[in-house]
Amino acid sequence: MLRTLRPICFAFTIATTLATGVHATATAAEWPERPIEIIVPYQAGGGADVMARAFASAAGGHLPQSFVVVNKPGAAGAIGWNEVIRAKPDGYKVALTAVEITFLKDLGLASFSHRDLIPIAKLNADPAVVVVRKDSPYQNIEQLLTAARQSSATISVGNAGHGSMWHMSAAALAQKGGVTFNDVPFTGGTPALLSLLGGHIDAVIASAPEVIPYVQGHKLRALGVMSAQRVKGLDDVATLREQGIDLQLGTWRGLAVPRGTPDNVVETLRRATAEIMREPALLQAMEKQYFSTNSYEDAATFAASMDRENAMMREVASKIQLQK
Repeated sequence: MLRTLRPICFAFTIATTLATGVHATATAAEWPERPIEIIVPYQAGGGADVMARAFASAAGGHLPQSFVVVNKPGAAGAIGWNEVIRAKPDGYKVALTAVEITFLKDLGLASFSHRDLIPIAKLNADPAVVVVRKDSPYQNIEQLLTAARQSSATISVGNAGHGSMWHMSAAALAQKGGVTFNDVPFTGGTPALLSLLGGHIDAVIASAPEVIPYVQGHKLRALGVMSAQRVKGLDDVATLREQGIDLQLGTWRGLAVPRGTPDNVVETLRRATAEIMREPALLQAMEKQYFSTNSYEDAATFAASMDRENAMMREVASKIQLQK
């Protein structure tokens, strides 16, 4: 009897295993079955939010389900990224990442690093720009720094939150210029710019796409761009290097998913993202918003870039004092 049952049991085991495998493959192949959330860890209206919404809008037809943008601002991005890192790794929560994710842990502001997420792709990158109100007495970077050097002066510079890239940029500029700024944190670039427009602070450092509409609308004046070359939309604004300060900083926006996300889901997202980033409508929307359209990176290149940035920003942080 045992000899008879053993082959039957063995055959049953194989059949069960094959059935289970077929079911698992079929289930995986069905992804996505519902809309995919893109968690933007900043306020609506900022550069990251605008990029995420443009991407989501152009994604139609590339996947069976749509992307839905959800804003989870706070702690220089840490709140939103932490939510994605802790989410069920099923591909239904995607993080809109930015440069801060490469150095928040080194600043002691987060318990995670960029390596706690699986990179999908870098979407774009843009430099930092120093802006003041149009009626400000400061016409260039040196005038701003000169004012900050006066013992009675307190130059307040808004940023997207303590530990944000714009906070780091202000601290780096202060270090280069031998001055001290009064850093004023907000929950994103847009609230900081609105406070500047309201006359509550003296200057803001934010991304080029965020400030260009205000500069072109004659509400703000750009004092300098933290890039190697001048940027489109601010063609008459000198770089900091042209003004004698060798400082190049900025941000990027990318996509990433939690560790443990199935390989097939990751690869599907990567292929879809590459296709979406070639969509003429998206490229036109990015150009209209003054986002760079030539800084896309695939997952492997993106991962290597983040490792390099982590090392660079760790060095920057070691040379400056971030005010809390």
